[in-house]
Amino acid sequence: MPLASGASKAAETRELCWDPESVPPFPAVALKALKLMAGADTSLLELCNLIRADLAFSTAILRVANSPLVAFPKDITSVLQASMLLGFGRLRSVAITVGLRAYFSSSFTPLMKLCWRHSVACAIVAERSARFSFLDNEFAYTAGILHDIGRVGLATIMPTAYSRVIDGGADQPQHLLQIEREFCGIDHCQAGKSLAAAWNLPPAFAEIVACHHDPPARSGTGALVPHSCALADSLGFAVLSYRSPRTYAEVLADFPEPARTRLPVDPGELAAGIDHEIKVFESV
Repeated sequence: MPLASGASKAAETRELCWDPESVPPFPAVALKALKLMAGADTSLLELCNLIRADLAFSTAILRVANSPLVAFPKDITSVLQASMLLGFGRLRSVAITVGLRAYFSSSFTPLMKLCWRHSVACAIVAERSARFSFLDNEFAYTAGILHDIGRVGLATIMPTAYSRVIDGGADQPQHLLQIEREFCGIDHCQAGKSLAAAWNLPPAFAEIVACHHDPPARSGTGALVPHSCALADSLGFAVLSYRSPRTYAEVLADFPEPARTRLPVDPGELAAGIDHEIKVFESV
């Protein structure tokens, strides 16, 4: 699609100018979970108390804790019990994932479902890659879950314009960002950065949200998210189909060691495992 024609259509389809304050707020429990300091016993108790105070979150956490995804040998009957068995990092990751699922629940359109599945797939790949590399796997998971909040925001307040972006397709991610700016006046990385500021997210997450389509120039946990985003796309968890897609093997070759050699060679094996985990969260 020529960008000139895209620009003319943008004027017709842009429902609103981008304003992060007009995007519905992230669930309070999940947002507070993001801001708690990991590692301290008081943080675990505080997170537990936050979840216990919200009936919907408590119920969802208990369903996940009793699912095959966690596979404890006995039934978990209280949030306190779940928090002690899961630990702070895992409990926080589950709470944020449940929060994202709740965030989508009011408008679970086909586009939003694609956004949800892509975000969880990216989180799972990032978590595994970090664990293989002896990095902070819970931070990697949470960063993966949050990396596309800008796209969710655009699809929420500009559904018609963003549907046209998706329908038109793109060659590669950087081309997609250019098309988003034509139709929406802002791309999803810029939108995510402004949302991160509006929601007062920790700076480390805000940076990843803003830069996850940039070439990974850094080392460490945050650098895994761009690779994980691309690998999620190659596994069939893309929000849109690129006209020049990269294969699983091509994306995997860019991963740093030791994650590159420890992730499955067979993409079908990894995709099936991710799909199973996504369905567990969809059932809570």
